[in-house]
Amino acid sequence: MIRCMAIDDEPLALQQVVTYINKVPFLELVAQCQSALEARQFLEQDTVDAIFCDINMPDLNGMDFIKSLTTPPLVVFTTAYAEYAVEGFKVNAVDYLLKPFGLQDFQRAANRLKERLSPQPLPAGRGDNAPVVSGATEDDTIFLKTEYRIVKVAISNIRYIEAMSEYLKVHVEGEGKPIITLLSMKKIEERLPDYFMRIHRSYIVNLKMIQEVNKNRIIMDKDTFLPIGDMYKDTFQRYLDTKFLGK
Repeated sequence: MIRCMAIDDEPLALQQVVTYINKVPFLELVAQCQSALEARQFLEQDTVDAIFCDINMPDLNGMDFIKSLTTPPLVVFTTAYAEYAVEGFKVNAVDYLLKPFGLQDFQRAANRLKERLSPQPLPAGRGDNAPVVSGATEDDTIFLKTEYRIVKVAISNIRYIEAMSEYLKVHVEGEGKPIITLLSMKKIEERLPDYFMRIHRSYIVNLKMIQEVNKNRIIMDKDTFLPIGDMYKDTFQRYLDTKFLGK
């Protein structure tokens, strides 16, 4: 059993997490707290394997609370703000649940906790200093390190890549949310085939998935518009010229 603590200053949100914990057979709720200060008092007397922790809380927010622990348990952050995801990686969060979330999302996070607490042997040749991304193979895949997992990604399914500080958001066709990985644009650009193009200092796009070009922006779908940076306009225009039919 994985001994869990739930922390949230909102009673209804706390009750939801408690209910979900009780629905997962391998989770055991040992404490529920309405503040980080209350949780700290509990941890001075007892231990847990994992914490489901809200971020926005008065007095001491969840992120600072986890950072303050000398030997923090595994943590899954619950938050209404997606921008905390990157910060969550910096404190080794196993997952983050974006409010409102359902039982399926919670189960996914619980499974990741279980994986982390059931160490698997490393493949031959791999070690702590293994590269974050492997090169493209003949079957059109690369491997990205994300949330302490190594995931295989079909290159042809990557729609576009977005730079976010020292992290990248890799948007993949059919995935509900992007893969966030600690990697530079230059590094991943070196591994992509020639149907990917840098169109902005913050964007690399899969040219095969462009739906429309409208002035200085690329339209991927009805909700996604990517800017074309001044430094990249000429290169992109030359690409368009090779594909353009008409007067």
